[in-house]
Amino acid sequence: MFLDTALLIVAAFGAGVLNTIAGGGTFLTFPALVFTGVPPVIANATSSVAVFPGYLGGAIGFRQELAQMNRAQLLRLSAITLAGGLCGALLLMVSSNAAFSVVVPFLLLGATLAFLFGDQIRSFAAAHSRGVTPQGAVGLFAVSLYGGYFNGGLGILLLALFSLWGMSNIHQMNGLKSGLSFLLTAISVVVFAAAGLVSWPQAIVMMLASTAGGYLGAPLARRLPKAVIRAIVGLIGFGMTAVFTARLFA
Repeated sequence: MFLDTALLIVAAFGAGVLNTIAGGGTFLTFPALVFTGVPPVIANATSSVAVFPGYLGGAIGFRQELAQMNRAQLLRLSAITLAGGLCGALLLMVSSNAAFSVVVPFLLLGATLAFLFGDQIRSFAAAHSRGVTPQGAVGLFAVSLYGGYFNGGLGILLLALFSLWGMSNIHQMNGLKSGLSFLLTAISVVVFAAAGLVSWPQAIVMMLASTAGGYLGAPLARRLPKAVIRAIVGLIGFGMTAVFTARLFA
Protein backbone atom coordinates (compact mmCIF):
# COMPACT_ATOMS: atom_id res chain seq x y z
CA MET A 1 0.00 0.00 0.00
CA PHE A 2 2.78 2.41 0.96
CA LEU A 3 4.77 1.55 -2.17
CA ASP A 4 1.67 2.04 -4.33
CA THR A 5 1.02 5.46 -2.82
CA ALA A 6 4.67 6.44 -3.23
CA LEU A 7 4.57 5.40 -6.89
CA LEU A 8 1.44 7.46 -7.53
CA ILE A 9 2.94 10.53 -5.82
CA VAL A 10 6.19 10.28 -7.80
CA ALA A 11 4.30 9.72 -11.07
CA ALA A 12 1.95 12.65 -10.45
CA PHE A 13 4.79 14.96 -9.43
CA GLY A 14 6.66 14.02 -12.60
CA ALA A 15 3.51 14.59 -14.62
CA GLY A 16 3.22 18.09 -13.18
CA VAL A 17 6.79 18.83 -14.26
CA LEU A 18 6.24 17.45 -17.77
CA ASN A 19 2.97 19.29 -18.26
CA THR A 20 4.60 22.55 -17.18
CA ILE A 21 7.20 22.45 -19.95
CA ALA A 22 5.73 20.40 -22.78
CA GLY A 23 2.89 18.05 -21.84
CA GLY A 24 2.97 14.28 -21.65
CA GLY A 25 2.09 13.89 -17.98
CA THR A 26 -0.47 11.19 -18.78
CA PHE A 27 2.42 8.94 -19.83
CA LEU A 28 3.25 8.76 -16.12
CA THR A 29 -0.08 8.95 -14.29
CA PHE A 30 -2.10 6.46 -16.35
CA PRO A 31 0.43 3.57 -16.26
CA ALA A 32 1.12 4.18 -12.56
CA LEU A 33 -2.57 3.77 -11.75
CA VAL A 34 -2.85 0.60 -13.84
CA PHE A 35 0.27 -0.89 -12.25
CA THR A 36 -1.19 -0.30 -8.78
CA GLY A 37 -4.26 -2.33 -9.68
CA VAL A 38 -6.75 0.25 -10.94
CA PRO A 39 -8.80 -1.04 -13.93
CA PRO A 40 -7.83 0.68 -17.23
CA VAL A 41 -11.03 2.69 -17.78
CA ILE A 42 -11.08 3.96 -14.19
CA ALA A 43 -7.32 4.61 -14.37
CA ASN A 44 -7.81 6.77 -17.45
CA ALA A 45 -10.60 8.75 -15.82
CA THR A 46 -8.66 9.14 -12.57
CA SER A 47 -5.56 10.22 -14.51
CA SER A 48 -7.56 13.04 -16.10
CA VAL A 49 -8.66 14.20 -12.65
CA ALA A 50 -5.07 14.01 -11.36
CA VAL A 51 -3.69 16.50 -13.91
CA PHE A 52 -6.81 18.71 -13.88
CA PRO A 53 -5.58 21.56 -11.59
CA GLY A 54 -2.46 22.27 -13.64
CA TYR A 55 -4.44 23.39 -16.68
CA LEU A 56 -6.16 26.17 -14.75
CA GLY A 57 -2.82 27.43 -13.46
CA GLY A 58 -1.49 27.57 -17.00
CA ALA A 59 -4.52 29.47 -18.25
CA ILE A 60 -4.24 32.00 -15.41
CA GLY A 61 -0.55 32.45 -16.17
CA PHE A 62 -1.39 33.49 -19.75
CA ARG A 63 -4.52 35.49 -18.87
CA GLN A 64 -3.14 38.68 -20.46
CA GLU A 65 -2.61 36.94 -23.79
CA LEU A 66 -6.08 35.39 -23.62
CA ALA A 67 -7.61 38.79 -22.84
CA GLN A 68 -6.31 40.05 -26.19
CA MET A 69 -8.34 37.49 -28.11
CA ASN A 70 -11.81 38.19 -29.45
CA ARG A 71 -14.34 37.31 -26.75
CA ALA A 72 -16.93 35.93 -29.19
CA GLN A 73 -14.29 33.70 -30.76
CA LEU A 74 -13.19 32.45 -27.35
CA LEU A 75 -16.78 31.58 -26.45
CA ARG A 76 -17.22 29.75 -29.75
CA LEU A 77 -14.03 27.75 -29.31
CA SER A 78 -14.97 26.98 -25.70
CA ALA A 79 -18.37 25.66 -26.73
CA ILE A 80 -16.85 23.39 -29.39
CA THR A 81 -14.28 22.12 -26.90
CA LEU A 82 -16.91 21.35 -24.28
CA ALA A 83 -19.03 19.49 -26.83
CA GLY A 84 -16.08 17.41 -28.04
CA GLY A 85 -14.85 16.69 -24.52
CA LEU A 86 -18.33 15.63 -23.44
CA CYS A 87 -18.64 13.20 -26.35
CA GLY A 88 -15.19 11.77 -25.65
CA ALA A 89 -15.98 11.26 -21.96
CA LEU A 90 -19.29 9.58 -22.80
CA LEU A 91 -17.46 7.33 -25.26
CA LEU A 92 -15.09 6.24 -22.49
CA MET A 93 -18.07 5.49 -20.24
CA VAL A 94 -19.41 2.90 -22.68
CA SER A 95 -15.96 1.34 -23.28
CA SER A 96 -15.28 -1.90 -21.44
CA ASN A 97 -11.93 -2.45 -19.74
CA ALA A 98 -11.15 -5.17 -22.28
CA ALA A 99 -11.91 -2.94 -25.27
CA PHE A 100 -10.04 0.01 -23.81
CA SER A 101 -7.02 -2.20 -23.07
CA VAL A 102 -6.85 -3.08 -26.77
CA VAL A 103 -6.95 0.58 -27.81
CA VAL A 104 -4.48 1.87 -25.19
CA PRO A 105 -1.22 0.77 -26.93
CA PHE A 106 -2.26 2.58 -30.11
CA LEU A 107 -3.25 5.71 -28.17
CA LEU A 108 0.05 5.70 -26.25
CA LEU A 109 2.06 5.17 -29.44
CA GLY A 110 0.20 7.93 -31.29
CA ALA A 111 0.57 10.34 -28.38
CA THR A 112 4.29 9.54 -28.07
CA LEU A 113 4.91 10.16 -31.77
CA ALA A 114 2.91 13.40 -31.58
CA PHE A 115 5.09 14.53 -28.69
CA LEU A 116 8.41 13.56 -30.31
CA PHE A 117 7.54 15.15 -33.64
CA GLY A 118 5.57 18.05 -32.19
CA ASP A 119 7.87 20.70 -33.69
CA GLN A 120 7.61 19.17 -37.15
CA ILE A 121 3.84 18.82 -36.83
CA ARG A 122 3.48 22.46 -35.81
CA SER A 123 5.81 23.59 -38.61
CA PHE A 124 3.81 21.64 -41.17
CA ALA A 125 0.57 23.04 -39.77
CA ALA A 126 1.94 26.59 -39.86
CA ALA A 127 3.06 26.15 -43.47
CA HIS A 128 -0.45 25.06 -44.42
CA SER A 129 -2.24 27.69 -42.34
CA ARG A 130 -5.73 28.57 -43.51
CA GLY A 131 -7.11 30.62 -40.66
CA VAL A 132 -10.03 29.76 -38.39
CA THR A 133 -12.63 28.16 -40.67
CA PRO A 134 -15.56 25.74 -40.28
CA GLN A 135 -12.99 23.02 -40.99
CA GLY A 136 -11.03 24.37 -38.02
CA ALA A 137 -14.11 23.91 -35.86
CA VAL A 138 -14.36 20.29 -37.01
CA GLY A 139 -10.68 19.81 -36.19
CA LEU A 140 -11.11 21.26 -32.70
CA PHE A 141 -14.12 19.02 -32.07
CA ALA A 142 -12.11 15.96 -33.17
CA VAL A 143 -9.13 16.85 -30.97
CA SER A 144 -11.47 17.55 -28.04
CA LEU A 145 -13.21 14.22 -28.59
CA TYR A 146 -9.83 12.53 -28.39
CA GLY A 147 -8.94 14.53 -25.27
CA GLY A 148 -12.15 13.58 -23.51
CA TYR A 149 -11.47 9.92 -24.26
CA PHE A 150 -7.70 9.85 -23.69
CA ASN A 151 -5.70 12.87 -22.53
CA GLY A 152 -2.24 11.83 -23.74
CA GLY A 153 -0.61 14.20 -26.23
CA LEU A 154 -3.56 16.60 -26.15
CA GLY A 155 -1.43 19.73 -25.80
CA ILE A 156 0.70 18.94 -28.85
CA LEU A 157 -2.39 18.29 -30.97
CA LEU A 158 -3.98 21.55 -29.88
CA LEU A 159 -0.84 23.57 -30.65
CA ALA A 160 -0.58 21.96 -34.09
CA LEU A 161 -4.24 22.80 -34.72
CA PHE A 162 -3.71 26.42 -33.70
CA SER A 163 -0.77 26.64 -36.10
CA LEU A 164 -2.99 25.32 -38.85
CA TRP A 165 -5.40 28.14 -38.08
CA GLY A 166 -2.62 30.68 -38.62
CA MET A 167 -1.81 31.54 -35.00
CA SER A 168 1.86 32.42 -34.40
CA ASN A 169 2.06 33.97 -30.89
CA ILE A 170 3.31 30.98 -28.88
CA HIS A 171 2.33 32.56 -25.55
CA GLN A 172 -1.21 33.15 -26.75
CA MET A 173 -1.28 29.63 -28.17
CA ASN A 174 -0.11 28.15 -24.87
CA GLY A 175 -2.69 30.19 -22.99
CA LEU A 176 -5.47 29.03 -25.30
CA LYS A 177 -4.18 25.45 -25.06
CA SER A 178 -4.28 25.58 -21.25
CA GLY A 179 -7.69 27.22 -21.14
CA LEU A 180 -9.33 24.81 -23.57
CA SER A 181 -7.62 21.85 -21.90
CA PHE A 182 -9.04 23.01 -18.57
CA LEU A 183 -12.57 23.23 -19.98
CA LEU A 184 -12.26 19.89 -21.73
CA THR A 185 -10.95 18.16 -18.62
CA ALA A 186 -13.54 19.89 -16.44
CA ILE A 187 -16.46 18.46 -18.40
CA SER A 188 -14.73 15.07 -18.47
CA VAL A 189 -14.24 15.13 -14.70
CA VAL A 190 -17.92 15.93 -14.15
CA VAL A 191 -18.97 13.03 -16.39
CA PHE A 192 -16.47 10.60 -14.87
CA ALA A 193 -17.42 11.58 -11.32
CA ALA A 194 -21.15 11.23 -12.02
CA ALA A 195 -20.56 7.80 -13.54
CA GLY A 196 -18.46 6.65 -10.58
CA LEU A 197 -15.36 6.14 -12.76
CA VAL A 198 -12.98 8.12 -10.52
CA SER A 199 -10.93 6.44 -7.80
CA TRP A 200 -10.96 9.43 -5.46
CA PRO A 201 -8.36 8.39 -2.84
CA GLN A 202 -5.74 8.07 -5.58
CA ALA A 203 -7.06 11.09 -7.47
CA ILE A 204 -6.79 13.48 -4.52
CA VAL A 205 -3.25 12.40 -3.67
CA MET A 206 -2.19 12.73 -7.30
CA MET A 207 -3.87 16.12 -7.74
CA LEU A 208 -1.80 17.52 -4.88
CA ALA A 209 1.39 15.92 -6.17
CA SER A 210 0.87 17.07 -9.77
CA THR A 211 0.16 20.63 -8.64
CA ALA A 212 3.35 20.60 -6.56
CA GLY A 213 5.26 19.16 -9.50
CA GLY A 214 4.02 21.88 -11.82
CA TYR A 215 5.08 24.59 -9.39
CA LEU A 216 8.22 23.26 -7.72
CA GLY A 217 9.48 21.37 -10.75
CA ALA A 218 9.40 24.33 -13.12
CA PRO A 219 12.86 25.69 -12.16
CA LEU A 220 14.38 22.23 -12.64
CA ALA A 221 12.56 21.74 -15.91
CA ARG A 222 13.86 25.02 -17.30
CA ARG A 223 17.45 23.83 -16.79
CA LEU A 224 16.97 20.58 -18.70
CA PRO A 225 17.75 20.71 -22.42
CA LYS A 226 14.77 20.15 -24.67
CA ALA A 227 16.46 17.08 -26.18
CA VAL A 228 16.70 15.49 -22.73
CA ILE A 229 13.02 16.09 -22.02
CA ARG A 230 12.08 14.67 -25.42
CA ALA A 231 14.25 11.60 -24.80
CA ILE A 232 12.71 10.98 -21.37
CA VAL A 233 9.16 11.24 -22.66
CA GLY A 234 10.04 9.08 -25.68
CA LEU A 235 11.49 6.33 -23.51
CA ILE A 236 8.47 6.42 -21.21
CA GLY A 237 5.99 6.52 -24.10
CA PHE A 238 7.55 3.71 -26.13
CA GLY A 239 8.18 1.71 -22.96
CA MET A 240 4.57 1.99 -21.85
CA THR A 241 3.38 1.13 -25.36
CA ALA A 242 5.46 -2.07 -25.24
CA VAL A 243 4.26 -2.95 -21.75
CA PHE A 244 0.57 -2.49 -22.56
CA THR A 245 0.97 -4.37 -25.82
CA ALA A 246 2.57 -7.27 -23.95
CA ARG A 247 -0.31 -7.24 -21.43
CA LEU A 248 -2.71 -8.03 -24.28
CA PHE A 249 -0.96 -11.35 -24.86
CA ALA A 250 -0.27 -12.20 -21.23
